[in-house]
Amino acid sequence: MTLELAAVGIGTEPGAALPVVSAVAGPGHPGVVAVETEQAPVLASLVAGGRMKPDTGQVLLDGHDDPAAVRRAFALVDTPGVAEPFPVLTLKQIVHEELAFAGRRPSRGDVATVLDELGMTRWSDTAVQRVPTDARVRLLAELALLRPDVTGLVVTSPERHGGAVTDWFAVVRDIARRGVTVVLVTSKAAAETVSALLDTVTDTDADASAATDSAAADTATGGPTATDADATVGGTADTTTEGPEDATRTGEPATGLPIDTTDATAPLETRS
Repeated sequence: MTLELAAVGIGTEPGAALPVVSAVAGPGHPGVVAVETEQAPVLASLVAGGRMKPDTGQVLLDGHDDPAAVRRAFALVDTPGVAEPFPVLTLKQIVHEELAFAGRRPSRGDVATVLDELGMTRWSDTAVQRVPTDARVRLLAELALLRPDVTGLVVTSPERHGGAVTDWFAVVRDIARRGVTVVLVTSKAAAETVSALLDTVTDTDADASAATDSAAADTATGGPTATDADATVGGTADTTTEGPEDATRTGEPATGLPIDTTDATAPLETRS
């Protein structure tokens, strides 16, 4: 599933509420929308999630202009004033509400299971405003994906909660790699860091693929060629590659949560 924001905007320049922006998001590759001011990120998220019609441009789902389908498929995640939890709610309270909204059992045991699968048991009684940004993004994104029919996310301004961009973007990248289409709405400064990380991921993947092909060729021919041998240092080939840390944070178990969800606005969202 691919979502394209094709030159969408609200208002007219100068001072448009949402200056014209474009982005493409697909499974494995988050789309990044870089906007500034307090209002623009919310407007960009509403447009990307099919909740608001832009004055200019189109939002295309797999090449089709279908706002209803976008609303069904995409959930808004932590959008200020629209889909953000009250700061004083604890993680277990948020999970309880979201399970009920998703039509799942919100029992104490089920809440505990979800938090355990996300590796967040230690934060269960902590107010969400005191949880690290990467954990906050993971929690709210995974809960959104429990809703029926949701296969895409619009994540709004994680940078406003602080923390290193590399940490919370690792969560976004991890979710996208599972086949979820993710649109990330963020500041221009954070978007620069994210873009560099995306470029590094692409380069690393290409290098890994080339290394695999080379190894296969060596196996087929019974070993490296003379040219390869000449390229080694001290008789040992240098196979070290550099790249970004893995999207999954160290020590955090892979979640067993199902990837189903809905566009409908949760108890954390204002119905639109």
